[in-house]
Amino acid sequence: MRIVIVGATGNVGTAVLRRLRRETGAELVGVARRLPGPDAGEPYADVEWHSCDIGAPGAADQLVRIFAGARAVVHLAWQIQPSHDRRTLYRTNVGGSRAVIEAAVRVGVPALVYASSVGTYAPGPKNHPVSENWPATGVETSSYSRDKAAVEALLDGVQREHPKLRVVRLRPGLIFQREAGTEISRYFLGPLAPVRLLRYGRIPLVPSNKRLRMQAVHADDVADAYARAVLGDASGAFNVAADPVLTPELVARHFHGWTVPVATPVLRAAAALTWRARLQPVDTGWVDLALNVPLMSSHRAETELGWAPAIDSVTALKDLFTGMATRAGTDSPPLSPDPTLPGRPAALTRGHLPG
Repeated sequence: MRIVIVGATGNVGTAVLRRLRRETGAELVGVARRLPGPDAGEPYADVEWHSCDIGAPGAADQLVRIFAGARAVVHLAWQIQPSHDRRTLYRTNVGGSRAVIEAAVRVGVPALVYASSVGTYAPGPKNHPVSENWPATGVETSSYSRDKAAVEALLDGVQREHPKLRVVRLRPGLIFQREAGTEISRYFLGPLAPVRLLRYGRIPLVPSNKRLRMQAVHADDVADAYARAVLGDASGAFNVAADPVLTPELVARHFHGWTVPVATPVLRAAAALTWRARLQPVDTGWVDLALNVPLMSSHRAETELGWAPAIDSVTALKDLFTGMATRAGTDSPPLSPDPTLPGRPAALTRGHLPG
Protein backbone atom coordinates (compact mmCIF):
# COMPACT_ATOMS: atom_id res chain seq x y z
CA MET A 1 0.00 0.00 0.00
CA ARG A 2 1.81 3.09 -1.30
CA ILE A 3 0.69 6.43 0.16
CA VAL A 4 2.23 9.70 -1.01
CA ILE A 5 2.19 12.71 1.31
CA VAL A 6 2.90 16.03 -0.42
CA GLY A 7 4.10 18.48 2.21
CA ALA A 8 5.19 15.70 4.56
CA THR A 9 7.63 17.76 6.64
CA GLY A 10 5.30 20.42 8.07
CA ASN A 11 3.05 20.60 11.10
CA VAL A 12 0.33 18.31 9.76
CA GLY A 13 2.62 16.24 7.54
CA THR A 14 4.75 15.23 10.50
CA ALA A 15 1.68 14.11 12.44
CA VAL A 16 0.30 12.23 9.41
CA LEU A 17 3.59 10.33 9.05
CA ARG A 18 3.42 9.38 12.73
CA ARG A 19 -0.15 8.14 12.34
CA LEU A 20 0.27 6.24 9.07
CA ARG A 21 3.41 4.48 10.27
CA ARG A 22 1.13 2.48 12.53
CA GLU A 23 -0.59 0.95 9.50
CA THR A 24 0.93 -2.45 8.74
CA GLY A 25 2.47 -2.62 5.29
CA ALA A 26 2.10 1.06 4.44
CA GLU A 27 4.82 2.29 2.08
CA LEU A 28 5.13 5.98 2.87
CA VAL A 29 6.44 8.45 0.31
CA GLY A 30 7.23 12.00 1.41
CA VAL A 31 7.37 14.97 -0.96
CA ALA A 32 8.70 18.36 0.13
CA ARG A 33 10.76 21.24 -1.19
CA ARG A 34 13.26 20.93 1.67
CA LEU A 35 13.91 17.38 2.87
CA PRO A 36 14.97 16.06 6.28
CA GLY A 37 18.65 15.18 6.53
CA PRO A 38 19.90 11.60 6.19
CA ASP A 39 20.18 11.26 9.97
CA ALA A 40 16.66 12.50 10.71
CA GLY A 41 14.86 10.43 13.31
CA GLU A 42 11.20 9.52 13.73
CA PRO A 43 8.84 9.96 12.00
CA TYR A 44 11.03 10.85 9.00
CA ALA A 45 13.14 7.67 8.93
CA ASP A 46 12.25 4.81 6.58
CA VAL A 47 10.28 7.12 4.29
CA GLU A 48 10.94 7.33 0.55
CA TRP A 49 11.74 11.04 0.09
CA HIS A 50 11.47 13.20 -3.02
CA SER A 51 12.37 16.86 -3.30
CA CYS A 52 9.88 18.82 -5.41
CA ASP A 53 8.91 22.47 -5.66
CA ILE A 54 5.29 21.92 -6.64
CA GLY A 55 4.91 25.47 -7.92
CA ALA A 56 7.83 25.23 -10.35
CA PRO A 57 7.39 24.68 -14.11
CA GLY A 58 7.29 20.98 -14.91
CA ALA A 59 6.30 19.97 -11.38
CA ALA A 60 3.34 17.94 -12.61
CA ASP A 61 5.63 15.76 -14.74
CA GLN A 62 7.88 15.10 -11.75
CA LEU A 63 4.89 14.30 -9.55
CA VAL A 64 3.51 11.85 -12.11
CA ARG A 65 6.62 9.73 -11.62
CA ILE A 66 6.35 9.96 -7.83
CA PHE A 67 2.63 9.17 -7.73
CA ALA A 68 2.92 6.04 -9.88
CA GLY A 69 1.44 3.05 -8.06
CA ALA A 70 0.03 5.08 -5.17
CA ARG A 71 -3.21 4.06 -3.48
CA ALA A 72 -3.72 7.63 -2.32
CA VAL A 73 -2.15 11.08 -2.48
CA VAL A 74 -2.45 13.35 0.56
CA HIS A 75 -1.90 16.98 -0.45
CA LEU A 76 -0.79 19.06 2.55
CA ALA A 77 1.69 21.47 0.97
CA TRP A 78 0.95 25.13 1.58
CA GLN A 79 3.13 28.22 1.85
CA ILE A 80 2.35 30.85 4.53
CA GLN A 81 5.38 33.13 4.19
CA PRO A 82 6.74 35.45 2.83
CA SER A 83 3.45 37.30 3.34
CA HIS A 84 4.79 40.35 1.49
CA ASP A 85 5.29 38.29 -1.67
CA ARG A 86 1.79 37.50 -2.87
CA ARG A 87 3.00 36.17 -6.23
CA THR A 88 5.18 33.52 -4.60
CA LEU A 89 2.38 32.37 -2.33
CA TYR A 90 -0.10 32.07 -5.20
CA ARG A 91 2.48 30.21 -7.29
CA THR A 92 2.91 27.55 -4.62
CA ASN A 93 -0.56 27.36 -3.15
CA VAL A 94 -2.79 27.54 -6.21
CA GLY A 95 -0.32 26.72 -8.98
CA GLY A 96 1.26 23.94 -6.94
CA SER A 97 -2.11 22.48 -6.04
CA ARG A 98 -3.04 22.52 -9.71
CA ALA A 99 0.12 20.49 -10.45
CA VAL A 100 -0.70 17.95 -7.72
CA ILE A 101 -4.26 17.54 -9.00
CA GLU A 102 -3.11 17.23 -12.62
CA ALA A 103 -0.54 14.56 -11.72
CA ALA A 104 -3.07 12.58 -9.67
CA VAL A 105 -5.51 12.58 -12.60
CA ARG A 106 -2.85 11.62 -15.14
CA VAL A 107 -1.64 8.69 -13.04
CA GLY A 108 -5.14 7.55 -12.18
CA VAL A 109 -4.62 7.63 -8.42
CA PRO A 110 -7.75 6.21 -6.76
CA ALA A 111 -7.94 8.82 -3.98
CA LEU A 112 -6.83 12.42 -3.44
CA VAL A 113 -7.10 13.81 0.09
CA TYR A 114 -6.67 17.58 0.23
CA ALA A 115 -5.85 19.80 3.20
CA SER A 116 -8.48 22.48 3.03
CA SER A 117 -9.30 24.64 6.04
CA VAL A 118 -11.96 26.53 7.94
CA GLY A 119 -10.41 29.41 5.99
CA THR A 120 -12.12 28.26 2.82
CA TYR A 121 -15.53 29.29 4.16
CA ALA A 122 -17.35 32.54 3.45
CA PRO A 123 -18.06 34.75 6.48
CA GLY A 124 -20.46 33.04 8.83
CA PRO A 125 -21.95 32.81 12.31
CA LYS A 126 -20.00 32.79 15.56
CA ASN A 127 -22.92 31.70 17.73
CA HIS A 128 -23.71 28.31 16.17
CA PRO A 129 -21.82 25.79 14.01
CA VAL A 130 -22.32 25.29 10.28
CA SER A 131 -22.10 22.13 8.20
CA GLU A 132 -19.95 21.46 5.17
CA ASN A 133 -22.72 22.97 3.02
CA TRP A 134 -21.75 26.49 4.06
CA PRO A 135 -20.36 28.35 0.99
CA ALA A 136 -16.66 27.59 0.48
CA THR A 137 -15.99 30.89 -1.27
CA GLY A 138 -13.56 32.37 1.23
CA VAL A 139 -13.09 35.70 2.98
CA GLU A 140 -12.30 38.18 0.22
CA THR A 141 -9.80 40.31 2.16
CA SER A 142 -7.64 37.30 3.11
CA SER A 143 -5.23 36.00 0.46
CA TYR A 144 -4.93 32.72 2.39
CA SER A 145 -8.70 32.31 2.28
CA ARG A 146 -8.97 33.26 -1.39
CA ASP A 147 -6.33 30.68 -2.29
CA LYS A 148 -8.02 27.94 -0.26
CA ALA A 149 -11.32 28.70 -1.98
CA ALA A 150 -9.60 28.74 -5.40
CA VAL A 151 -8.21 25.23 -4.85
CA GLU A 152 -11.61 23.97 -3.75
CA ALA A 153 -13.02 25.36 -7.00
CA LEU A 154 -10.34 23.43 -8.91
CA LEU A 155 -11.42 20.27 -7.11
CA ASP A 156 -15.05 20.94 -8.00
CA GLY A 157 -14.07 20.90 -11.67
CA VAL A 158 -11.97 17.76 -11.30
CA GLN A 159 -14.82 15.90 -9.63
CA ARG A 160 -17.19 16.82 -12.46
CA GLU A 161 -14.72 15.69 -15.12
CA HIS A 162 -13.28 12.65 -13.31
CA PRO A 163 -16.03 11.14 -11.15
CA LYS A 164 -14.02 7.96 -10.51
CA LEU A 165 -11.41 9.90 -8.54
CA ARG A 166 -12.34 9.82 -4.86
CA VAL A 167 -11.72 13.32 -3.52
CA VAL A 168 -11.74 14.10 0.21
CA ARG A 169 -11.39 17.63 1.60
CA LEU A 170 -10.60 18.02 5.27
CA ARG A 171 -11.45 21.44 6.71
CA PRO A 172 -9.83 21.69 10.14
CA GLY A 173 -9.69 24.59 12.52
CA LEU A 174 -6.39 25.82 13.94
CA ILE A 175 -3.94 22.91 14.22
CA PHE A 176 -1.68 22.76 17.29
CA GLN A 177 1.06 20.51 18.63
CA ARG A 178 4.15 21.02 20.74
CA GLU A 179 6.58 20.18 17.93
CA ALA A 180 5.20 23.04 15.81
CA GLY A 181 5.84 25.66 18.48
CA THR A 182 8.87 27.24 16.83
CA GLU A 183 7.37 27.13 13.33
CA ILE A 184 4.09 28.73 14.36
CA SER A 185 5.92 31.43 16.34
CA ARG A 186 8.03 32.17 13.30
CA TYR A 187 5.19 32.29 10.79
CA PHE A 188 2.58 34.13 12.86
CA LEU A 189 4.32 36.06 15.66
CA GLY A 190 7.83 36.91 14.52
CA PRO A 191 11.07 37.22 16.52
CA LEU A 192 9.95 40.14 18.71
CA ALA A 193 7.14 38.26 20.45
CA PRO A 194 8.07 37.34 24.07
CA VAL A 195 7.09 33.69 23.66
CA ARG A 196 9.43 32.51 26.41
CA LEU A 197 7.06 34.10 28.93
CA LEU A 198 4.69 31.26 28.09
CA ARG A 199 6.89 28.91 30.11
CA TYR A 200 5.15 30.34 33.18
CA GLY A 201 1.75 29.45 31.75
CA ARG A 202 0.56 33.05 31.73
CA ILE A 203 -0.73 35.50 29.16
CA PRO A 204 -1.20 38.76 31.06
CA LEU A 205 -3.44 40.46 28.48
CA VAL A 206 -5.72 38.81 25.95
CA PRO A 207 -7.33 40.99 23.22
CA SER A 208 -11.10 40.57 23.31
CA ASN A 209 -13.62 41.02 20.51
CA LYS A 210 -17.07 39.46 20.27
CA ARG A 211 -16.12 37.80 16.95
CA LEU A 212 -12.79 36.38 18.16
CA ARG A 213 -14.23 32.90 18.60
CA MET A 214 -12.12 30.18 17.01
CA GLN A 215 -11.84 26.40 16.89
CA ALA A 216 -8.73 24.30 17.23
CA VAL A 217 -7.67 20.67 17.06
CA HIS A 218 -4.51 18.79 17.97
CA ALA A 219 -2.30 17.71 15.06
CA ASP A 220 -2.51 14.05 16.15
CA ASP A 221 -6.31 14.17 15.95
CA VAL A 222 -6.15 15.79 12.50
CA ALA A 223 -3.72 13.07 11.43
CA ASP A 224 -6.22 10.44 12.57
CA ALA A 225 -8.86 12.06 10.35
CA TYR A 226 -6.45 11.95 7.40
CA ALA A 227 -5.68 8.28 8.02
CA ARG A 228 -9.39 7.45 8.13
CA ALA A 229 -9.94 9.39 4.90
CA VAL A 230 -7.05 7.59 3.15
CA LEU A 231 -7.88 4.09 4.33
CA GLY A 232 -11.66 4.32 4.08
CA ASP A 233 -14.02 4.96 1.20
CA ALA A 234 -15.63 8.29 2.18
CA SER A 235 -15.57 11.28 -0.13
CA GLY A 236 -16.45 14.94 0.05
CA ALA A 237 -15.76 17.62 2.65
CA PHE A 238 -15.35 17.10 6.39
CA ASN A 239 -15.07 19.70 9.14
CA VAL A 240 -12.54 18.75 11.82
CA ALA A 241 -12.47 20.59 15.15
CA ALA A 242 -12.41 19.88 18.88
CA ASP A 243 -14.37 21.44 21.71
CA PRO A 244 -14.50 23.86 23.40
CA VAL A 245 -14.61 26.95 21.18
CA LEU A 246 -11.62 29.15 22.04
CA THR A 247 -12.79 32.56 23.20
CA PRO A 248 -10.69 35.37 24.70
CA GLU A 249 -12.40 34.82 28.04
CA LEU A 250 -11.60 31.10 28.03
CA VAL A 251 -7.97 31.68 27.09
CA ALA A 252 -7.57 34.37 29.75
CA ARG A 253 -9.04 32.06 32.39
CA HIS A 254 -6.73 29.15 31.57
CA PHE A 255 -3.62 31.33 31.28
CA HIS A 256 -4.22 33.58 34.29
CA GLY A 257 -4.70 36.80 32.36
CA TRP A 258 -7.19 39.57 31.74
CA THR A 259 -9.18 40.37 28.63
CA VAL A 260 -8.81 43.78 27.02
CA PRO A 261 -11.64 44.84 24.67
CA VAL A 262 -10.28 45.82 21.27
CA ALA A 263 -12.51 47.11 18.47
CA THR A 264 -12.19 45.58 15.01
CA PRO A 265 -10.75 48.76 13.39
CA VAL A 266 -8.05 48.87 16.08
CA LEU A 267 -7.13 45.20 15.51
CA ARG A 268 -6.89 45.77 11.76
CA ALA A 269 -4.92 49.00 12.09
CA ALA A 270 -2.43 47.46 14.51
CA ALA A 271 -1.88 44.47 12.23
CA ALA A 272 -1.47 46.68 9.15
CA LEU A 273 1.00 49.07 10.80
CA THR A 274 3.24 46.42 12.32
CA TRP A 275 3.12 44.25 9.19
CA ARG A 276 4.12 47.10 6.90
CA ALA A 277 6.94 47.95 9.29
CA ARG A 278 7.96 44.26 9.15
CA LEU A 279 7.74 43.93 12.90
CA GLN A 280 5.55 40.83 12.62
CA PRO A 281 4.47 38.60 9.69
CA VAL A 282 0.64 38.75 9.89
CA ASP A 283 -1.25 41.13 7.61
CA THR A 284 -4.81 42.36 8.09
CA GLY A 285 -6.14 39.45 6.05
CA TRP A 286 -5.44 37.10 8.97
CA VAL A 287 -7.36 39.39 11.33
CA ASP A 288 -10.30 39.43 8.91
CA LEU A 289 -10.11 35.65 8.65
CA ALA A 290 -10.21 35.17 12.44
CA LEU A 291 -13.15 37.55 12.80
CA ASN A 292 -15.22 36.18 9.92
CA VAL A 293 -14.88 32.41 9.47
CA PRO A 294 -17.82 30.51 10.94
CA LEU A 295 -17.83 27.96 13.70
CA MET A 296 -17.96 24.42 12.29
CA SER A 297 -19.85 21.26 13.15
CA SER A 298 -17.76 18.07 12.98
CA HIS A 299 -20.83 15.83 12.97
CA ARG A 300 -20.18 14.47 9.48
CA ALA A 301 -16.59 13.45 10.34
CA GLU A 302 -17.84 11.76 13.49
CA THR A 303 -20.58 9.78 11.73
CA GLU A 304 -18.98 8.98 8.35
CA LEU A 305 -15.29 8.76 9.23
CA GLY A 306 -15.80 7.46 12.73
CA TRP A 307 -13.56 10.29 13.92
CA ALA A 308 -13.54 11.88 17.36
CA PRO A 309 -10.87 14.07 18.92
CA ALA A 310 -8.90 12.54 21.76
CA ILE A 311 -7.52 15.92 22.87
CA ASP A 312 -9.64 18.96 23.67
CA SER A 313 -8.81 22.35 22.18
CA VAL A 314 -7.53 23.91 25.41
CA THR A 315 -5.09 21.05 25.97
CA ALA A 316 -3.97 21.38 22.34
CA LEU A 317 -3.37 25.11 22.87
CA LYS A 318 -1.37 24.44 26.04
CA ASP A 319 0.72 21.89 24.13
CA LEU A 320 1.48 24.49 21.47
CA PHE A 321 2.36 27.18 24.02
CA THR A 322 4.77 24.76 25.72
CA GLY A 323 6.42 24.23 22.34
CA MET A 324 6.65 27.98 21.75
CA ALA A 325 8.21 28.61 25.16
CA THR A 326 10.78 25.83 24.80
CA ARG A 327 11.51 26.37 21.08
CA ALA A 328 10.35 22.85 20.31
CA GLY A 329 10.77 21.37 16.85
CA THR A 330 11.75 18.31 14.85
CA ASP A 331 14.40 17.20 12.34
CA SER A 332 12.47 18.59 9.37
CA PRO A 333 13.47 22.00 7.91
CA PRO A 334 10.05 23.66 8.43
CA LEU A 335 9.82 22.55 12.06
CA SER A 336 13.49 22.92 12.94
CA PRO A 337 14.23 25.12 15.97
CA ASP A 338 17.69 25.96 14.59
CA PRO A 339 17.80 29.79 14.17
CA THR A 340 20.80 29.60 11.81
CA LEU A 341 18.87 27.87 9.02
CA PRO A 342 17.67 29.96 6.05
CA GLY A 343 14.36 31.66 6.66
CA ARG A 344 14.61 31.68 10.45
CA PRO A 345 13.52 34.64 12.60
CA ALA A 346 16.51 36.88 11.90
CA ALA A 347 15.28 37.23 8.34
CA LEU A 348 11.87 38.59 9.31
CA THR A 349 12.71 42.29 9.22
CA ARG A 350 14.10 41.83 5.74
CA GLY A 351 10.87 40.18 4.62
CA HIS A 352 12.46 36.86 3.64
CA LEU A 353 10.55 34.15 5.43
CA PRO A 354 10.12 31.18 3.10
CA GLY A 355 7.36 28.72 3.83
